[in-house]
Amino acid sequence: MFRIIACIQQQHDPRLVALAAGICLLGSFTFFLLLRRAGECRPGHREGWLALAAVAGGIGVWSTHFVAMLAYHSAPPLSFALWPTVFSVVFIVLVWWAALSSLFFRPGAKAATVLGLLVTFGIAWMHVTGMAAIEIAARVSYDWPVYAAGMAAAAILIAAAMAMRGRFEGAAQLAAPMLLMVLGIVTLHFSGMAAVRFEPDPTLVVADSGLHREWLTVTIAGATVLLVCAAALAVVLDRYVTDLKGLIDAAFEGFMIVRAGVITQVNQSLCELSGHGAAELVGRRLDRLVLLDDGGDGRLGRENFETVLWRADGERRIVEVSAHTVEFRGHLCMVVSLRDLTDRRAAERQIEHMARHDGLTGLPNRHLLDERLADALARARAGGRAVSVLALDLDRFKAVNDIFGHAKGDEILCKVADMLRASVRATDTVARVGGDEFLIVQDGIASHAEAETLALRLLEDFAREMDMTRNPMAVGVSIGAALFPTDAEEADVLKHHADIALYSAKQSGRGNVCFFAPSMDREVRARRQMEHDLRLAVQRHQTFLAYQPMVASASGEIVGYEALLRWRHPELGEVPPEVFIPVAEESGSIVQLGEWVLTAACHEAAGWAEPLTVAVNVSPVQFQLPNLAAIVEGCLRRSGLAPHRLQIEVTEAALMRDPEAVRSIFRQLKALGVGIVMDDFGTGYSSLNSLQSFPFDKIKIDKSFIGALEGDEAARSVVKAIVGLGRSLNLAVVAEGIETEAQWRLVVEEGCPEAQGYLFGFPEVSRSSTELPPAAAAASRRQGP
Repeated sequence: MFRIIACIQQQHDPRLVALAAGICLLGSFTFFLLLRRAGECRPGHREGWLALAAVAGGIGVWSTHFVAMLAYHSAPPLSFALWPTVFSVVFIVLVWWAALSSLFFRPGAKAATVLGLLVTFGIAWMHVTGMAAIEIAARVSYDWPVYAAGMAAAAILIAAAMAMRGRFEGAAQLAAPMLLMVLGIVTLHFSGMAAVRFEPDPTLVVADSGLHREWLTVTIAGATVLLVCAAALAVVLDRYVTDLKGLIDAAFEGFMIVRAGVITQVNQSLCELSGHGAAELVGRRLDRLVLLDDGGDGRLGRENFETVLWRADGERRIVEVSAHTVEFRGHLCMVVSLRDLTDRRAAERQIEHMARHDGLTGLPNRHLLDERLADALARARAGGRAVSVLALDLDRFKAVNDIFGHAKGDEILCKVADMLRASVRATDTVARVGGDEFLIVQDGIASHAEAETLALRLLEDFAREMDMTRNPMAVGVSIGAALFPTDAEEADVLKHHADIALYSAKQSGRGNVCFFAPSMDREVRARRQMEHDLRLAVQRHQTFLAYQPMVASASGEIVGYEALLRWRHPELGEVPPEVFIPVAEESGSIVQLGEWVLTAACHEAAGWAEPLTVAVNVSPVQFQLPNLAAIVEGCLRRSGLAPHRLQIEVTEAALMRDPEAVRSIFRQLKALGVGIVMDDFGTGYSSLNSLQSFPFDKIKIDKSFIGALEGDEAARSVVKAIVGLGRSLNLAVVAEGIETEAQWRLVVEEGCPEAQGYLFGFPEVSRSSTELPPAAAAASRRQGP
């Protein structure tokens, strides 16, 4: 080490040593700058940057070596042979290129170490080659141990520099490996210079044809600085341009530079948008790519606008064009950006369509219907024409939907939509405004007759396409109609009157047409008032229960009572159940009323003597409640009534909507110990199937069969069959609707165990159930019919 320091201090020109160190720093900086650029490039571009790094690094080391050699003081004057000098620079560049190409992108310390060793041996060999190029009147010898020690130290430093590359951020990313590389190169060179010995030999003659040190110093230093600076500048500019181009290519918009209407530069996004390659676009006129006004590109730079772009495959894309003026390569040009709006506009149209149309059938929805109705009324007012609104409701749709599933229900709705489209004019509007509700607007009709013709045609179409006698999934239609200006002049009132007419059509038997009349409005208002009053009936204490006895047929002894809901209206008086119960079911207030009935009946029956039972009718609407069993359990718990004394009466309609849900509720009720009774047995479509599918405890023969017993052998056979069926299934049977002694006698003769009817007692308000109603008491005294 001291020998090397002494060599530098005593045998070298400090000015040239400083110049050599500066060249080494500059070369190393450029070398690592180029390596970083190579690492940033994609495959295919890396090799060129590695080659440039090898040139910069090799020439930097070579220049450092020769300038430092020129700084060496020797008694005989130094000069250099041309071709060995040239060979040495070519050699070091090739060594660096080979080492970088094979090992640069291999990860790990091992690859960095091997790379450092190869570079070190290349520099050492270049040093020896360069020394051989010296022309001097002296003999050259080496102290090889000194040189070997210098090579080892240099190898460690250079390998560390290669391994440290990329391990830091900021300025240290280049500074740390650069300093280690400089130390390695300087150590290797000056250890070599410390190891060399020049022994003057007057017998050696040096020809004056070599490269003299003064000229060589200036040439090497100047050329190296220029070359290395040019390489560094190339890196900076390339990185800037590449980053800028990458940024522009990464933009979603298509960018181009347009000069005098001709495209001169494009980015990758524009190529992808247009379907053309960059070479096809450059040189093309802008108006051959996008549709411009008659004024050509006059709008460019003044405003953003939408236009059409023609793709290479002929597709038309909607684009937004924006531009501004810039100076590019000494000329005023336009930077034009194209933003593809095709998908956005398509999505906006889709959203607009979805907002104004029904998603299932594709028909206009209520919003679009209102717009078209308003337009139709405006035209009708101006032209003195009429407009009709037809409200349609599908009959049996809910039952079909519940039985066959929602998928089949959707198919039916789509089929109905197609039928309606085919039945109206192009100027008319068919809209779906609810689950199974449709509205038709007839625009510009001459009279009531045209609306009636359309309504009758729709009924005929449904009768033909939806034959309910052959197709179990067929549905019918009820139609209500109202006309402008006869029935109303405002759109909302016109639709309301059509709904009123529809309600009247449904009330009159369904499957027909009703046109609005003022009297219908009064009926609907009365019904709406009844719905309102029913919701408050319990709170106002207007409801009460009447109890009708059920007796053992043979003895006439009372075995229980059926609790019947009654409503005493303050203005209407006592409203018949057949009037207010359907209203309560349609409006949903039956849920509140039904829970009140269960609560009141359980509390009343809890005070009766054992084993009298109480039967409560539960509406099909209540069986849509998932917590019905919990409601029943709560009523039993609060009243203290034993569960086996409560009987829940169910009609077959409750079983049809959601059989699985009803079956689950039945199981929960049976688990409580509550009895389940099928009411009105024999009137449904599938009563026998219901007995098999649901866990009933009792069946009640519908009173229509009992009323026909005295003069109809067929009715008597039906009663006999039902009693036999109950006996075989171990189900109790009740004959309801018995009003005469003869009917009672026939029921007993057929073996029916229980009976109910006016003969045994009319429904009476809450009373002591230990007393029999008069008719039942008389029957009891007779001990049978």
